[in-house]
Amino acid sequence: MTMQPPTPFPGPRPAPEQVAFDRAELGAILSVYGRMVAAGEWRDYAMSFLREMAVFSIFRRAAEHPIYRIEKRPALRNKQGMYAVVGMDGQILKRGQDLPTVLRVLERKLIRPID
Repeated sequence: MTMQPPTPFPGPRPAPEQVAFDRAELGAILSVYGRMVAAGEWRDYAMSFLREMAVFSIFRRAAEHPIYRIEKRPALRNKQGMYAVVGMDGQILKRGQDLPTVLRVLERKLIRPID
């Protein structure tokens, strides 16, 4: 009776790659989000990390469709820019390479005339 080498146990499968926001990106997004919450405009958010993109969804009230989505798509880095702010209707409000510049489209919502 000859001994056979042990059958290797399959190790953990590598997790599928996901796109995510880094700390600096999240800081910029949450800074705008916090000001809009303080102004009473926004109330909730959700984050999704997918294979091709990361999404930060912004809600006026819980349990409704997002009013804005901040998307990060690294595949578009060398084309239109990997950051985009998308409106409720799917229209791209601003796209670019620099996240703070792209987020300025949301900050304009804070500026209101004084009655």
